[in-house]
Amino acid sequence: MGAPHPRPIALAGIPLGRGWLAGICDEQQRLCLAFAFWNGVDPILKERIFGLTGTEGNHGEDAKEYWWYMDATPTASWLRWQYAYPQRPFPYEDLVAENRRGTRLDMEYELLDTGVFDDDCYWDITVDYAKSDPDDLCVRMRARNAGPERALLHVLPTLWFRNTWSWTSGSPRPRLHCEDGGLVAEHAELGTCHLTGSPGADTLFCENETNLERLFGVPGPAYPKDGINDHVVFGRPTVNPDGVGTKAAFRYVLKVQPGETKELRFRLARARSGLGKDWEAVLATRQAEADAFYVRLTPEDSSADEALVMRQAFAGMIWSKQVYLFDVQRWLDGDPGQPPPSEGRRVGRNADWKHVNVADVISMPDKWEYPWFAAWDLAFHAIALVHIDPWFAKQQLLLMCREWYMHPNGQLPAYEWAFGDVNPPVHPFAALVVFHIEEGPRDYDFLERIFHKLLINFTWWVNRKDAEGNNLFEGGFLGLDNIGPFDRSQELPIPGTLEQADGTAWMAGYCLAMLFIAVELAEHNPTYADVAVKFLEHFMYIANAINSQGIWDEEDGFYYDLFASADGDVSPVRVRSLVGLLPLAAVAVVPNWLVEREPDMVGHLRWLLANRPENAGAVTTLGSIEGRREGLLAIVSPDRLPRLLGRMFDERDFLSPYGIRALSQHHRDHPFHMELGGRTFRVDYEPAESRTDLFGGNSNWRGPIWLPINLLLIGALRRYDSALGQDFTVEYPTGSGRLLTLHDIADDLSNRLIAIFMNDENGRRPVFGGNERFQTDPSWHDRLLFYEYFHGDNGAGIGATHQTGWTGLVAHLIADRPRRTVRRARRQAARARVLAEVTRRFLPYAGNSATGSTSGGGIRKQPRPI
Repeated sequence: MGAPHPRPIALAGIPLGRGWLAGICDEQQRLCLAFAFWNGVDPILKERIFGLTGTEGNHGEDAKEYWWYMDATPTASWLRWQYAYPQRPFPYEDLVAENRRGTRLDMEYELLDTGVFDDDCYWDITVDYAKSDPDDLCVRMRARNAGPERALLHVLPTLWFRNTWSWTSGSPRPRLHCEDGGLVAEHAELGTCHLTGSPGADTLFCENETNLERLFGVPGPAYPKDGINDHVVFGRPTVNPDGVGTKAAFRYVLKVQPGETKELRFRLARARSGLGKDWEAVLATRQAEADAFYVRLTPEDSSADEALVMRQAFAGMIWSKQVYLFDVQRWLDGDPGQPPPSEGRRVGRNADWKHVNVADVISMPDKWEYPWFAAWDLAFHAIALVHIDPWFAKQQLLLMCREWYMHPNGQLPAYEWAFGDVNPPVHPFAALVVFHIEEGPRDYDFLERIFHKLLINFTWWVNRKDAEGNNLFEGGFLGLDNIGPFDRSQELPIPGTLEQADGTAWMAGYCLAMLFIAVELAEHNPTYADVAVKFLEHFMYIANAINSQGIWDEEDGFYYDLFASADGDVSPVRVRSLVGLLPLAAVAVVPNWLVEREPDMVGHLRWLLANRPENAGAVTTLGSIEGRREGLLAIVSPDRLPRLLGRMFDERDFLSPYGIRALSQHHRDHPFHMELGGRTFRVDYEPAESRTDLFGGNSNWRGPIWLPINLLLIGALRRYDSALGQDFTVEYPTGSGRLLTLHDIADDLSNRLIAIFMNDENGRRPVFGGNERFQTDPSWHDRLLFYEYFHGDNGAGIGATHQTGWTGLVAHLIADRPRRTVRRARRQAARARVLAEVTRRFLPYAGNSATGSTSGGGIRKQPRPI
């Protein structure tokens, strides 16, 4: 196919999605490499991770195998993947039947429950990738026989081209063929590359095309994509004897003694390359570089166990990148030459998102269970990723705001299942965090780019989600499926409006994040100071609305959604959940230096305090606490803060040994009931798997611990502490009699979350719950799984097993520790330096934020800043 294409194929950079075994591809997923295995008794090759669909699992879709992302560098110069493959027949039918038989009240039936791993009858498989350069990839596969007897294992490293030639007539067809015992891949865009393997293998070829005869009973390709499977498992003549195709594999048959490990070597490169000393040196060097990289990243005060947790969490983040391809217009129309889709598709989900045409590398929540982006997940991914790959973290945040994602009306797409669902607007918050964490020169270009796009999205929120124009927001779903009595993304049980505590808090937080992005940008362009003033004022309107229009319940000391029926009846939805805690997250510190840097904005704030006292309750101004502290912008004022924190820190409510629960434990004994339209709606505390299918079978915010919201609450506590200082303490836990600063409480909550994955005093990891194989088997105990969420009482992992997207935030909690210490020390030093100046310049204008009255001679009469 001509000379090699000059563009690097970077095959190690992009792992394959949806369960391919140790699979990788180039950045456009044209050429793919993955492993297949066969134990000699299974009915099919083990090519992909097996799991259940949403209707098969008693708690929804679920993978039923054990694999781990053990190690990775940001450039994928080094990758390690491990897998436990049974030597006995894989119990496909048993897993399906037992889980279908189970109810939502039953535990899930897992692969370990089938007994297939009894007596250690399994293969312990490790695959390593190491780049010599972007066009030269060294691969090592090691298989250890963990069982008590000699066993047989077929190993099939498989190379294939993604089938693009069938899409459009006349598209060039790539080609794989055999040359000197190796595989040669030729592609019109990629050029030529070679896969070399250890000696002793057969080469098998077929086409990466659907077996039409098997599926539809019509003639199809002579050697379809399952040809290698049928040849190996059944001995059928379904591989091409001419040794050409678009899918090919080496086949090795290993006979391994108990406890013995067999190694196979491979190399994918532009030119045929060796597997000797140079190959060995590449793997040794890249592994050593990975060790050095993570040593530098690990805080000095971290334990070895914390270092292990952090490194594997980051590895999962890197392995969970995926090429995502979706042309909505083409999906609606159907592929040329193929049967047209049903008419229902044209008016179904995503039909009004025809502009979406995506071909990008994206960080996925879970490549098996959620192999598509989710906008608010992705924002949290960026907060973890910035520690290891700042460019990629920023690119991911910008991606959702690009024209081929963002709707022309300004809405960000939620996720593939329904782009039009509404996810919480966490992008501005994530952008600020990423901006501040990145080391080196500040990237104002990134901040400015995303700010302009978020202005469009903010306008969409204000125009679409404030139906009454009263600064209370009806966001809808907002990611918190199953947390309320009814599905907030659907039509309400009776006509009316649901004013949401969390929707309103998200928008207040949106204002604050945009305010401080504008402040950062104003340092280089004073024009942004005007925009900062706009978001300051809008925040005050929203904060006043949420505190004065019935969402705050003075008797309970809590925030609740407010249901207003069409006939004028208003009822609070008295569910104690994260919905009512999220107003805590809408808080920001007005640093002392802002007085010097943005006098117009500060002057506008003074004007608002004097002339709009009804909106001033969210402002604790500079100097209002003895003239010593930084200013505070917050929904929850310092006088209300202890009441709300009293709920959050009560072990009978939200505080778990492993973080903050999504729902108060109070509802275990006191379920919530609500009558609407002749129907009764109920909310119970469910600390583990969901017993309801309000928003899908595997959705559950009714009690478990979720890392992203915990991260927001921890950050809020730190900001309150920065403004209120060490003199402000609360009882923690509630009822204990122990008073702590909010800084110390934030540290403790962070440690509780980290402890989910750590060995306790008995050498057990809470994440593994009662799974004795993981708790007691040395070969499994240090191979971590980063679950979707965690049991509200004991910290056991639940839900998707590889939710290394936002659960990867545990790596951020560990890696960010020294930065937090430095930032706190710098703040304290800055306070000391500016104390005199702050008192001189601002104290005379400090007032009672609730009334606008003064404490030092009154607010100076001045024109309103323009």
